[in-house]
Amino acid sequence: MLYTKILKDNRDFLNLYKKGRYIASKYTVIYVKPNGRPFNRFGITAGKKIGNAVCRNRAKRLIRLAYRNSEIALPIGIDIVIVARSGILGIKSDEYCGYFKKYGVREIEKNIRKFQNK
Repeated sequence: MLYTKILKDNRDFLNLYKKGRYIASKYTVIYVKPNGRPFNRFGITAGKKIGNAVCRNRAKRLIRLAYRNSEIALPIGIDIVIVARSGILGIKSDEYCGYFKKYGVREIEKNIRKFQNK
């Protein structure tokens, strides 16, 4: 990933959940917030409601692939956490990649502009 570092600390995830904006869909929930750094930070969450370990890992692989394919289109300097929902298991990878590229990136940019207008 070109402009991205991985979010690992629980504190960062909780801060993003509380103070960030979210975009909900039937596949995922995307939390975004500006971080003021020259790179993005990215995290993925897939809870036990998704299914067993095989299902959770597939969901995380789909999300990672979609992010990697549309990373260049995203603004730089944001924190992103994507939470998988059970709907992501019923679709193919190219379908979610197209969804994320078409709608996810647009919604992320719109929510980042709302932060900057405050």
